Amino acid sequence: MSAPEGTPRRDDRESAASRPGLEPPTAGSASDRSADVSASEILGQALGGAARRAGLDPAADASTGRAVWHAMGGWRGVAESVLPGLAFVVLYTVSGQNLVLSLAGSVGLAVVFTVIRLLQRSPAGAAFGGLIAAGVAAALALFTGRGEDNFVPGLITNAAYGTAFLVSAVVGWSIIGLAVGFLMNEGTAWRKDRRKRRVFFWLAIAWAALFFVRLAVQYPLYLAGEVATLGTLKLIMGLPLFAPLVAVTWLAVRAIYPRRDA
Repeated sequence: MSAPEGTPRRDDRESAASRPGLEPPTAGSASDRSADVSASEILGQALGGAARRAGLDPAADASTGRAVWHAMGGWRGVAESVLPGLAFVVLYTVSGQNLVLSLAGSVGLAVVFTVIRLLQRSPAGAAFGGLIAAGVAAALALFTGRGEDNFVPGLITNAAYGTAFLVSAVVGWSIIGLAVGFLMNEGTAWRKDRRKRRVFFWLAIAWAALFFVRLAVQYPLYLAGEVATLGTLKLIMGLPLFAPLVAVTWLAVRAIYPRRDA
């Protein structure tokens, strides 16, 4: 008896299954891919939301300088990022390495910045984060009695961020691509575009390099106990390196997502 019209014959099915690239998907593969996409979309939403709050939305009509300045938090953000660390270095140097005084000055400034934001009812997330980081670092340094331990959380952060960016680039799920995909309302579709994949790969590599360079310079100073030099270089390798890389990232993303006139 012949098979009903439209039903593939057995030999056709066997031939199709034997041809390279036409193998039927194994059980569970579709759901696995769906889970991967769902996880990446969730991560992209989180990263994209953080970038948008920082003013880094490539869909917005903003100049490069404005985007970078917004990402740094303006004058207040610069002050909150620089002054606590600067206070620690200055007080540690002029007080003859008085650790308690230096930490009190650094954490005290972080507290002041946080209180000001709360009183003005302005977003205090970054200030709270800085205060918690300063408090943890100070507690560790006071516990060990070693000034260089005030920089341990920063070293760990650089190692973690550098590893995250590097791994994301190597596995083809660039952190930059995930964030931009959410911001540009294309999800993970950028992975189908060779040019976008290449740009996002190198941007992730650039950010990984920034964090690893910081670690490579600062970790030997930590081991040597060069507290003042370590604190100074941490400031120099902070915003002065962060801002240009934000600008490069912004320009690269705008280049592959050109604005369309209304």
